[in-house]
Amino acid sequence: MIERQGPPKVRINRMIRISPVRLIDEEGQQVGVVPVEEALSIAQSKGLDLVEVAADARPIVCRIMDYGRYNYEQQKKAQAAKKKQHQVEVKQIKYRPAIDEHDFETKTRKVIKFLDQGHKVRVTVMYRKREMRRPEIGEMVLDRVVEAVQEHGIPEDRSRQMMGRDLSVTLAPVKKETT
Repeated sequence: MIERQGPPKVRINRMIRISPVRLIDEEGQQVGVVPVEEALSIAQSKGLDLVEVAADARPIVCRIMDYGRYNYEQQKKAQAAKKKQHQVEVKQIKYRPAIDEHDFETKTRKVIKFLDQGHKVRVTVMYRKREMRRPEIGEMVLDRVVEAVQEHGIPEDRSRQMMGRDLSVTLAPVKKETT
């Protein structure tokens, strides 16, 4: 069975079956406990909807409002909250166990650039064929990278992950102190 994520279903107008209800008018004033039919007729006379706002309370609490406008405002609030979220991107830089010094420096500068931009970086050492016989060489490359970028980023955890023929470590940016 698949559970749907999202806002809970709200009962409106004729979907509300339990009577009596505690009624709140469009200004937020409490009208009192009334039968559901009377609450519906009051809402319809004002050209608005009867919306269930507290289904767990006894009697249930219903409010008179424009449901379409309410729904629109809730969507806008959710959209604004999503916009304010900061998503951390994980960049990946790949090294080889037999990497040349210049290539090592170039890739390490790229790692530092990503860390300074606030991204996490997964540093991966890729092994090919016979290089798997000496995995300690790849670990030495990872140690050199971690040491070279220690002012800009730190490993998220001390363990190294071996996935197939790749050895990797994830670096997180160092929090800069503002003075």
